Amino acid sequence: MPLSPALSAPQKALLKLGLGRDIDLALHLPLRYEDETRIVPLRGAREGDTVQIEGTVTVCEVAFRPRRQLVVTLQDDQGDSCVLRFFSFYPSQQKALAVGTRIRARGELKGGFLGWQMVHPVCRPAEGELPQALTPVYPTSASLPQNYLRKAVLGALKRADLSPTLPAAVDQEMGLQPGWDLRRSLGFLHQPTPEVSLAALEDRSHPAWQRLKAEELLAQQLSQLQSKRERAALSAPALRAAAAGSLPEQLLAALPFQLTRAQHRVSEEIARDLGRELPMHRLLQGDVGSGKTIVAALAAAIAIEAGWQCALMAPTEILAQQHFGKLIGWLEPLLAPRGQRVAWLTGSQKKKERAEMLQLVASGEAALVIGTHAVIQEQVQFRNLALAIIDEQHRFGVAQRLALRSKLVDALREPHLLMMTATPIPRTLAMSYYADLDVSTIDELPPGRTPVVTKLVADSRRDEVIQRIRGQLAQGRQVYWVCPLIEESEALDLTNATATHEALGAALPGVMIGLLHSRMPPAEKRAVMALFTSGRMGVLVSTTVIEVGVDVPNASLMVIEHAERFGLSQLHQLRGRVGRGAAASACVLLYFSGEGGRLGETARSRLRAMVETSDGFEIARRDLEIRGPGEFLGARQSGAALLRFADLATDTDLLEAARRLAPVLLDRHRELAERHVARWLGGRQDYLKA
Repeated sequence: MPLSPALSAPQKALLKLGLGRDIDLALHLPLRYEDETRIVPLRGAREGDTVQIEGTVTVCEVAFRPRRQLVVTLQDDQGDSCVLRFFSFYPSQQKALAVGTRIRARGELKGGFLGWQMVHPVCRPAEGELPQALTPVYPTSASLPQNYLRKAVLGALKRADLSPTLPAAVDQEMGLQPGWDLRRSLGFLHQPTPEVSLAALEDRSHPAWQRLKAEELLAQQLSQLQSKRERAALSAPALRAAAAGSLPEQLLAALPFQLTRAQHRVSEEIARDLGRELPMHRLLQGDVGSGKTIVAALAAAIAIEAGWQCALMAPTEILAQQHFGKLIGWLEPLLAPRGQRVAWLTGSQKKKERAEMLQLVASGEAALVIGTHAVIQEQVQFRNLALAIIDEQHRFGVAQRLALRSKLVDALREPHLLMMTATPIPRTLAMSYYADLDVSTIDELPPGRTPVVTKLVADSRRDEVIQRIRGQLAQGRQVYWVCPLIEESEALDLTNATATHEALGAALPGVMIGLLHSRMPPAEKRAVMALFTSGRMGVLVSTTVIEVGVDVPNASLMVIEHAERFGLSQLHQLRGRVGRGAAASACVLLYFSGEGGRLGETARSRLRAMVETSDGFEIARRDLEIRGPGEFLGARQSGAALLRFADLATDTDLLEAARRLAPVLLDRHRELAERHVARWLGGRQDYLKA
């Protein structure tokens, strides 16, 4: 909805930041604080301290060496001086700092041969009493000045309904300090007194912070539990596959391999859910290459055998195509005698083909529909959809998953939902963001998968890597080379995919080298992948469009260029593209080591984790430590940072208590619980249900 033109720029900025309600402003906490409560004499100050000084301007002039700057000398009441330097300034600022003016300046003190100086300090007239509380500095935007936001927050704190929404016994159960209710805690965190320990504010261990974290976690757990109970009150088609000779039995008999114990176990868990009249809401997690697709195929076969349709949605056309190819091979021969088809829907289809597929879906002849987000477009009408499977669910935006869900729900019936991920979910995430889901885990790899050796190599040794590629090609193997960008960027001086493709072409004459990136037309992408999959193409240079789903058993070497630019989960997914056959496989993480190319701590942690372990669960645990839940979950939380205050790495005890208390509160204090969720989550509750 467009913002009203009658609103001022700061009002519009508030709404864009999601600060529309008084409670939203009250919960918009400072990033940091500035201490303007006291004046520090220069002779008692230390170099590197950020302090506030007060004095009279004795010099104010524009200097031109080494570059144009405003130079102001401020003398305090003890006669000590400090030079204030402004490399960017306005005439009005120069006027306000005229000689003889008494001002307060706040900034970082630097010492030198010429005495104290501050660069770009905050200056204001030395008028009125000093503040009694620390000055909050809030997250904001360019059109929303700090002073405006401070006044808006203080006004909202007075107006907001901060009455208790939790019974008194909850405080004791969660170990909260008495007397620190929500009103006092928020008032304190917006205007802390000067004597407070800044360390306790920064590490969020102060009783006021504990109150906010506890209430936030309770709101999340209550919302998840409400969602689970609401779904339990709905009905879904009971999908029970007949035993002997049924489609799932035929599928198992036709497979050229045996299921692992883990695949059998999770398939039985899913089959039990599908057989109930309660909507399944299950997450299937398994490491890269653990065989989730066949489990999904068996679930689809159960739905089809029971006379219903199944939809499988994948985030990219390449992944959808991969599923389509496998499922066609497995299911089409079994469906054809029954007069049924597997349909294919993507945004790049020709009009005639698309119309044909839409008709198959609407008539019910398409028992299984596979595609990208095109599956949820308005013109797609299912005849009787009973099972939706979403692959790599974290790659879909919240709005897309909610659209799928609302498309399928009718007044009487809810579909079964199976979500799949190759990014295993750490326990604390499963307890919080996925608390309303049942989780099935494939915790073993199929036999024949070879371990992938991971090597960290500086890009100065690129010639050695190319020599290794020659060795793999000589053995009849294939190679991936992944680049992070498609085109040059001034911000990121990275070798782009096109330049790498040309360089490898020159270094490997006579070898067919393909190029794949997201801006290519879909037909061209399919043609390149077909050449690589068939074995005719030796090297595929690609951006991360090949991150998930691509399955070429003959590929034995993965080179990831500028590996320090990739996320840990992404690196693990890319590594999973090799080691899918019997040949010994390797993944080379090529990192930038040129001038100024020292790795940051975060990048070093990611690359170290990749070399040290190939266990997806351990990778996921470290990824959560490095990035935090918001980024780890990807698009699931798009537009809604559902945990702003609590930290899953450090607040496990509070999370455990919130999880334990949520059902008690919902059963015994339902009205209070609903008020609590509305206060904390507002319209974001739907994001937890997606």
